[in-house]
Amino acid sequence: MKQRRVLIIVENLPAPFDRRVWQEARTLRRAGHAVCIICPTGKGYERRFEMIDDIAIHRHPLPLEGEGPWSYAAEYGAALAWQLLLAVRIACTRGFDVIHACNPPDTIFLIALLFKLFGKRFIFDHHDLCPELYEAKFSRRGALWRLQGLLERLTFRTADVVISTNHSYRRMALGRGRRRPDQVFVVRSGPDLHDWPRPAAAAADPNAPRWIGYLGVMGAQEGLELLLQALRCIRNQSREVHAVLIGDGPQRKGIEALAEAMGLGDRVEFTGRLPDAQMRARLGAVDVCVNPDRPSALNDLSTMNKIIEYMALAKPIVQFEATEGRVSAAGAALYAQPGDVQDFADKLLQLLDDDDLRARMGAEGRRRVEQALAWEHQEAALLAAYERAFAPGRSAMAKRPLAPAPARSVQA
Repeated sequence: MKQRRVLIIVENLPAPFDRRVWQEARTLRRAGHAVCIICPTGKGYERRFEMIDDIAIHRHPLPLEGEGPWSYAAEYGAALAWQLLLAVRIACTRGFDVIHACNPPDTIFLIALLFKLFGKRFIFDHHDLCPELYEAKFSRRGALWRLQGLLERLTFRTADVVISTNHSYRRMALGRGRRRPDQVFVVRSGPDLHDWPRPAAAAADPNAPRWIGYLGVMGAQEGLELLLQALRCIRNQSREVHAVLIGDGPQRKGIEALAEAMGLGDRVEFTGRLPDAQMRARLGAVDVCVNPDRPSALNDLSTMNKIIEYMALAKPIVQFEATEGRVSAAGAALYAQPGDVQDFADKLLQLLDDDDLRARMGAEGRRRVEQALAWEHQEAALLAAYERAFAPGRSAMAKRPLAPAPARSVQA
């Protein structure tokens, strides 16, 4: 593969905290490419520039994260301005051959359009369905929702290559994005097994309290209030079950207040974000992990990183029924009826009361990660996407027919 200069732009998390982006960057660097990243600052990642593993990271400030549509618009506008400024600076110093844009939001194509005039290529790394994300966050449609759809279509149209995180997203790229099959590559978000070694088997203590673990963002669509309702159902059955919730987000303070109001303050621990090693240690000590994502079109079609990471730790899972949730976890999870908190609570108790079932499901999850879902199985597709982006005469600005989406089955 010819060595290229890669500029990755991501808005929603800093690098290297964003594990998917960081794994992509490290894979590209090992393949011989020069890699720069533009991303926001964040807790523990306040330095505006640093080199890690020979990857240049340029960080920029953002307004405080808000909860309303206009606060997000302000955040995205500020991010776009910083991204453009830093991209121009990098173009005038280190230079780059390709912009690799990770959404949300679907605004980075505006920067790519400018640089495509100078022969740069554009790879769209499709992390979230932004119209569905808007609807999940704000429970409505309207002018801003329609704008999300327009920005998504323009991003697809501008891209030379699309990277999809699963086959549901690939079908979106083929249909809604009107891309051809040879322009769309599935690169899943899987853990690097060098960082996630096989966990040691722990001796079960029948007298120890039972623990449930959650890892991830604390936002409107994550359904943490549903998890608290399920925990209340368990408490009402006079069962002592504790939960540790690892992560942060705009809904965290509200969820903490709700836990207190529901009388669960002594049962639920909020840790905030933890360093990776500490996070793995805390989750490794729980009995069951959960994904209480609120049922929605976004959550039905999206692959949640936490599911694969639970499986890497050999933890059985309870989650609401969802298309891609089942594709990822298969036999490593029990599936509650969408939105049914009593069923969710019942599934949790079923696992907590059955040591052998937990062990079998945990082992099944770890096998799936090792055999199919780990990052080592995704690297070839990422590098193939780069080869395709630089194939002669493949610029997305060239005139060509756009194909409708063929029918495809969901694959693991």
